[in-house]
Amino acid sequence: MLVQDTPLAGVKIVTPKKYGDHRGFFSEVYNEATWRTAGFGIRFVQDNHSLSAAAGTIRGLHFQIAPHAQAKLVRVVRGRILDVAVDLRRSSPTYGRHFSVELSADNCAQLFMPVGFAHGFCTLTEDVEVLYKVSEFYSPAHDRGLAWDDPDLAIAWPFGPEKAILSGKDRRWPCLRDLEETFA
Repeated sequence: MLVQDTPLAGVKIVTPKKYGDHRGFFSEVYNEATWRTAGFGIRFVQDNHSLSAAAGTIRGLHFQIAPHAQAKLVRVVRGRILDVAVDLRRSSPTYGRHFSVELSADNCAQLFMPVGFAHGFCTLTEDVEVLYKVSEFYSPAHDRGLAWDDPDLAIAWPFGPEKAILSGKDRRWPCLRDLEETFA
């Protein structure tokens, strides 16, 4: 697998090898031994799968606080997304900055975010399926979010507020400056 650094410390683009022929392709998208050899000390405990029917669907920006904070490994198995990670680690030199990358079923790239990041994505096509691994079980009591359209973050979403499709919950998250709980 190819592991690429991003401008945010700890956030990586991970692209597994893909072997193809006239029948299609094969790719080992996750192998714990290979993962550890590459320097990742994370163990994943849960896999999640989402389907977003319409282009312009925004999910996020989500995170969980301690003691149930999550690292994530995100990939797309159908369609395309703009995937976004926001640094919430207060002591980080990149606190409040974000990184975005297009993930698709075609490019097979995955985005890894360690604990301390908010995560969200916007679908660029219809019927997008996203799979992601997390390092801690979902805990509703520790579930938090960040406003997808926070002007201080200035994320260049491909759809504006008038066309973005969000859940009611995702429309109500606070801006970064108003977050009560974050990561040390």
